[in-house]
Amino acid sequence: QVQLVESGGGLVQAGDSLRLSCAASGRTFSNYAMGWFRQAPGKEREAVASISGSGAHTYYGDSVKGRFTISRDSAKNTVYLQMNSLKPEDTAVYYCAASLRVSYAARTPSAYDYWGQGTQVTVSS
Repeated sequence: QVQLVESGGGLVQAGDSLRLSCAASGRTFSNYAMGWFRQAPGKEREAVASISGSGAHTYYGDSVKGRFTISRDSAKNTVYLQMNSLKPEDTAVYYCAASLRVSYAARTPSAYDYWGQGTQVTVSS
């Protein structure tokens, strides 16, 4: 059974940093895209960042460019999201996603086959 387990969320102040981790088990995703999405109350789920199977290509949403960095460790079957200079508008539940069909850094939820349970990130002003 495939599982994606996120960790690293929490309550921080504006300007602080957090590092989210997503550990996959049940199969390897080393050749496939993985990504981070977020959903704030009353808003649609949006793509935060994604990374290609090779790790060579990444995508970032406009609101996080220059502040967030996605990376992956294929040996550990894990993807990370380093979040710096956090803002109150970054407050959301963050979801990890993994694809079994695409290898590029996909930005649409439909490209992903597996999802984590989500981890809450709250940024106070």
